[in-house]
Order: sequence, then C-alpha cells, then structure tokens
Amino acid sequence: MPHRILVTGGAGYIGSNTTLQLLDAGYEVVVADNLSRGHEAAVPPGLLRVVDMHDTERLFNILQAEQIDAVIHFAAYIAVGESMKLPEVYFYNNVAGSLSLIRAMLRADVKKIVFSSTAAAYGMPSRSPIPESEPSAPINAYGESKVMVERLLDWFDQLHQLRSVRLRYFNASGADPACRAGEDHEPETHLIPLLFRAIETGQPVTLFGDDYPTPDGTCIRDYIHVTDLAQAHISALESLFAGGPSATYNVGTGAGYSVREVLDAVEAVTGRKVPHVIGPRREGDPPALVADSTRLRTELGWAPRHSDLKTIMATAWAWAQRAHK
Repeated sequence: MPHRILVTGGAGYIGSNTTLQLLDAGYEVVVADNLSRGHEAAVPPGLLRVVDMHDTERLFNILQAEQIDAVIHFAAYIAVGESMKLPEVYFYNNVAGSLSLIRAMLRADVKKIVFSSTAAAYGMPSRSPIPESEPSAPINAYGESKVMVERLLDWFDQLHQLRSVRLRYFNASGADPACRAGEDHEPETHLIPLLFRAIETGQPVTLFGDDYPTPDGTCIRDYIHVTDLAQAHISALESLFAGGPSATYNVGTGAGYSVREVLDAVEAVTGRKVPHVIGPRREGDPPALVADSTRLRTELGWAPRHSDLKTIMATAWAWAQRAHK
C-alpha cells in the first residue's frame, strides 16, 4: 500500500511542484494550505484541505482520518524584507504554526517530517561553498524563524522520537518540465520571474549592486531547479521510511551564477532585452552563497538533473508564458 503524505503549504511554489513529483512517484498525497499565499489552482483536484497551521485540532483530525504516514512541511512566509518589517508575523506564522503542526503529529502518532528550511540559516557565512557544519547565524527574522523550527525538531526528536530531515535550500528556480506548476508569488521577490516581468511590462527591474568582489561585480547565488528540489524531498522521505536518522542537508548544485549571468540567460531564452537599472547594494546581501551538497549526494544518493541554467530558464519561461495567457 502506498505511503500517504501530508504536504503543508502544498498550494505554494515548491509545495505544488513537490506534490506533483510525489504523485508521479506513486505516493498518495493530501495537501493542507490556508490559501493566504498559495493558489487553489496549483493543487490537483480532490487533494486540498483548507486549514490553518494554528488549528491544531483540525490538523490532528486530518492526520488521523487520512491515515497519514509522514509530513512534508512547507507552510511558511518566505519574504526576507517583509520579515524585517513584520517579525512578529513571521515568528507567529512560521514558528508557532510549526509547533501546532508538531503537536498534532504527536497526538496522531505521525513521527516522520521533512522540513523546508533555508540557506538564510547561515547568515553571512565565512566560506563558500557552504557545508552544513557552518554555524547557524541568521541575519534576518525569516532565517531565524526557520532555525527556531530546526531547534524545535531537534528537541522533539530527543524527547518524543519525532524524526526529521531538514532541507536547507538555496535559490529555488524553474518550473515543472511538463508545465504543470511554476512560480507565482504576490508580491514577487525572486530574481528570475522579476526579470521576465520586466520584459513583459517594460518597467525596469532594479539589480542591487554591481560592486561586489565577484568576477562581474554582481552577487553570485546557487540556483536549484524546483524539480530537483522536489526530488530531494522524496529522497529525504525514503530515508525516514527506511529508518534513517534525523539530519540536516543543504540542497544546491555547488555552482553559482551571478545576477548578470542570470540576466544574460533570460535574454538568451526569450530573445528580448531585460529593461534594468543598477541600484545600491541591499543590506545583508553576501557576495556569494553557494551550497556544498556533498552530504546529501553521499548519504541519500540525490543529484541535481535539471539545474543547468539553460533548463532552469527554458522551463521558467514556458511557465511564465502559460501563466500570463
């Protein structure tokens, strides 16, 4: 009998793509989302349960009634800038919401969870590529909220044998290769869809800083295709179902692209120039953030297969054209 997985935040970008990959892999899936930032249309018919993460009782009822075997927890607010203006909202939603889910899981005796964490846990890292041994030192409320949940999960593993895999993502990008799901945030803060939007609207996008100590002066980031990211979640689930221990893994490619290289790739795939202006540096932006994902590759056998810049751009552009028809 297939395992039944609860995907929280499954109406969002990464959650909806992971739901599709789980279904493709033969899992049964239930999606829990309050639709405050997700999209009902992103969830395959019949899978959505509209519920807030703070509703512990309803979460417990879903876990029990649906006979859930494990949880993948995406439900969170993710905008760094917003987190610095509204930290109370981020700690309430991301931390208290996660605690509510954990309480429901313990009551329902569901003891396996894959947690959507972030490279923002590292703050301003001392080296690049960044290994998991780099200390957690977030410099924004969003990153802090994710680290708090990681620490909660450590405690619940020690005290209640709740096993967890925490996946620290770098820059999720691209869209489902079959164009079934893609990126659709409001407001949009991610670079690639903002570059596409600038092409479509003619309104210049601001690139923050061209005087960093990098080859072309713009920030370097590790872009991981959302399908590869979804596969990392499935690898994490398989580890937990096989009796594997709690663990934290980086999810990235180990290669970085600069903002200007990404802009050039967008122009290459669209055949159009991106209107843009250079603005000042954003406070707290490190020059380079690149993942060392050796541990994930070695221990779980995961490898990125879609994360070359050409594939990322081609799938993201196909999705953008379909989404805006």
